[in-house]
Amino acid sequence: MAIKPTIYKFSINLSDLNRDYYDTLNLTLALHPSESLARMMARVLAFCLNAEDTLSFTKGLSEPDEPDIWARSLDGQLATWIDVGEPSAERIKKATRISPRVSVYSFNSKSAVWWEQVKKKFGQLSASVFRFDWESIQALAAMVERSMVISVTISGDSAFVATEAGECEVECLVLTD
Repeated sequence: MAIKPTIYKFSINLSDLNRDYYDTLNLTLALHPSESLARMMARVLAFCLNAEDTLSFTKGLSEPDEPDIWARSLDGQLATWIDVGEPSAERIKKATRISPRVSVYSFNSKSAVWWEQVKKKFGQLSASVFRFDWESIQALAAMVERSMVISVTISGDSAFVATEAGECEVECLVLTD
């Protein structure tokens, strides 16, 4: 019998000062059995950094041909492709062919090594690449509860996250733009 995903519900009060975007997001996420809480929270932050009306989570790890997050235009065309992790250059090259806007958010302790290996190939692609600070992502993951209210304020290159369990600031380093 397969292990079922764990469901998390977040009510996020989002203030993105960089884009003058303010919203309350009610997100329901499925944590895949092979996914860590750190990766799930990196997905949540990537969603907040790109929040718009048509943005949604996909099946993620359950569907390898889909990004973690996407947005479709009114005519059904893929408008935004967002991957969380350290994808191959070939995967992102394919994404740039089918979506005009492609972003990657790396987040773990091996991100710097991954970036050194792929930055030359990514430099030839029209994709934006960012890296979340690993220690901050771990601190954020330590505060996760199955149902929670979160306040996220984005300013400059960081996101300040406040929950009932505590608060932390997550830096988002721009690797390519």
